[in-house]
Amino acid sequence: MIDIHAHIFPRITQAEAYALDPHQAPWLKVVDPDRGMIMRGTQEFRPVIPVLWDPELRVADMDRLGLDVQIISATPIMFGYALDASKVADWAARMNDLTLEYCANHPGRLKALAQVPLQDTELACREASRAQAAGHVGVQIGNHVGDRDLDDEQLVAFLHHCAVNDIPVLVHPWDMMGGGQRMRKWMLPWLVAMPAETSLGILSLILSGAFERLPRRLKLCFAHGGGAFAFTLGRADNAWTYRDIVRQDCPNLPSSYVDRFSVDSAVFDPKALRLLVDVMGSERVMLGSDYPYPLGEQRIGALVGDTDLLQAAEKQRILVDNAKTFFNLS
Repeated sequence: MIDIHAHIFPRITQAEAYALDPHQAPWLKVVDPDRGMIMRGTQEFRPVIPVLWDPELRVADMDRLGLDVQIISATPIMFGYALDASKVADWAARMNDLTLEYCANHPGRLKALAQVPLQDTELACREASRAQAAGHVGVQIGNHVGDRDLDDEQLVAFLHHCAVNDIPVLVHPWDMMGGGQRMRKWMLPWLVAMPAETSLGILSLILSGAFERLPRRLKLCFAHGGGAFAFTLGRADNAWTYRDIVRQDCPNLPSSYVDRFSVDSAVFDPKALRLLVDVMGSERVMLGSDYPYPLGEQRIGALVGDTDLLQAAEKQRILVDNAKTFFNLS
């Protein structure tokens, strides 16, 4: 099995974080051998466990789960898109080097996705190419930069760079909408806004006509099962058919673009997974767990492997084959 959606958080020191920004940059406080705390400035952000910074513990856990390969990427709080681009370029390079160090002792089991200073297209393209040459198998980006969604001209330019240089892209939702009083409890930003952010990223590319300007060879994958996209695609098709303001920049039915991107399998329900495969095709779904966070799949691969709603060939594609092709894995 190949898990394409898993996170790390290296031992970023307080001094490293403060050099980027003393208030917003994240760092790791190791509380004891079994737990740590992601800090943002002097504020506690999230309790975490050692597999995020200890590769030996992660590989042991992979063995326990029967997982062959994990493609790891930054915890999105590490992105730094709101900060000074030149500083974030140095920060991203440092984080990417730490990620490769994390993978170094297990090159066949752990593969790395890079992060980039997405707020500056030139710097982002430069770091994506540097990271590719250093050994990263792709990049992970957030689904937006401030108010700029993926249809923004500069973000499309970055995606074009990745397409022509065969750099696979994983899009992860982050900095979720509606984080005020209406979703203040019960992790509602993760339960409501995160699927919405992912759908927004997909539809921004479709309805803006951005996919018409991007090479078909772009390898683009959206995390968290594409959010609410599969369930609401019929709504988008209906709107495109009957409202000219919806289709003014999009020459084709929204559902005709599902062959332009992939999604991971992190939907947590076998019937939802069956719908996702029916919408996307089994060749465009890859195993993704969101490991090791609590809202991720706890028994990685069980949703795909245990269901009787998928055929054996579909399971093989989702668990192994699609990821090997997408990320150019031998």
